[in-house]
Amino acid sequence: MRRRVLNAEHEAFREAIGSVLEKTAVDFQDEWDRAGRMPDSFFEALGDSGLFGLDIDPEYGGQGPADYGFKMVAWEEAARLGVGIATVRTHTDVVTPYFVRFGNEEQKKQWLPGIASGKTMASIAMSEPDTGSDLGGISTRAVRDGDEYVINGSKAYITGGLVAGLVVVVVRTSEDRRGGLTLVVVETDRPGFSRGNPLKKLGQSSSDTVDLFFENVRIPVGNRLGDEGKAFEYLTSNLSQERLAIAVGAVATSRAAITETLDYTQSRRMFGTTLAAMQNTKFVLAGLSAKVEAAQTMVDAAAEDLIAGVLDPADAARAKLFCTEVQGEVVDACLQLHGGAGYLRETAINRMYADSRVTRIYGGSSEVMKVIIARSMGL
Repeated sequence: MRRRVLNAEHEAFREAIGSVLEKTAVDFQDEWDRAGRMPDSFFEALGDSGLFGLDIDPEYGGQGPADYGFKMVAWEEAARLGVGIATVRTHTDVVTPYFVRFGNEEQKKQWLPGIASGKTMASIAMSEPDTGSDLGGISTRAVRDGDEYVINGSKAYITGGLVAGLVVVVVRTSEDRRGGLTLVVVETDRPGFSRGNPLKKLGQSSSDTVDLFFENVRIPVGNRLGDEGKAFEYLTSNLSQERLAIAVGAVATSRAAITETLDYTQSRRMFGTTLAAMQNTKFVLAGLSAKVEAAQTMVDAAAEDLIAGVLDPADAARAKLFCTEVQGEVVDACLQLHGGAGYLRETAINRMYADSRVTRIYGGSSEVMKVIIARSMGL
């Protein structure tokens, strides 16, 4: 189906970023899975490609501002090639916008060049051991002491926390449940900052996930992003883009799963014919294709709204909910069509299946998306 959100420039960038991924990532996924992280050289290669600078003005080392279509094609290429990029997407699609939107001139000059080049990876720390999607329950505290904040607490399940040189931390600066939250930037070489061991996950093993700990970590007040007490407002303003990014990846992975399964069923012979020639296979794949095209249309419409600056949070929630649920259905059905081969870790569909499960959880679970949508309906 024709996609109005993309043009020739986007497709040229697709080809360029696809080439970078083929050269620097495709052959190393198993190695990175075993290591539990991606190497610094990969991040710098993506910085050189221009991916990390799409939101950043040239005066700060970037190539932007560029519209969201350029990130869309990057995530689509990663899914097509089977490259796990949760850490990368967190850096550029989730964290960078906070520096761009809420950083002052001094902060932008200090941090954005490294972020754009990939020499300084950035992560965001919201979730805590007892707090997930309920941001108002955050307890990690920053107490003002003269020209410094003193931070104590911990964060859980932080994507990219192992490789990050900068972490945007959501801290509590007053007792107001929502109005008492503030964003601060913590350099990971600060005394008192520490990381737990990398967490072993069902999938997306090459994207590191760790717990973070803050014990009397002192940072300058100048490390605060935006105004004190405005974090909840800032976070909710960017969650729509984060959720759209997850939806983009979900649709692209679904499409890749169907392509992989078409190839497999056309070569797999049984009962004197190919698996693809059987009516059940045709019906399953045709039904999945229709759902993926519907999801693509929803994602593209949301992307057009984001580019126009009018993406409604409820519409972003609808896109994430629908597209990740479709993804779950598609990869499950495609693995089933692979039979026993699909249960082997060495197969591409197995990796897609394992990597896909978390998309219905992170960035706000499917249940949280339904709460947001219901509220928009006056329920």
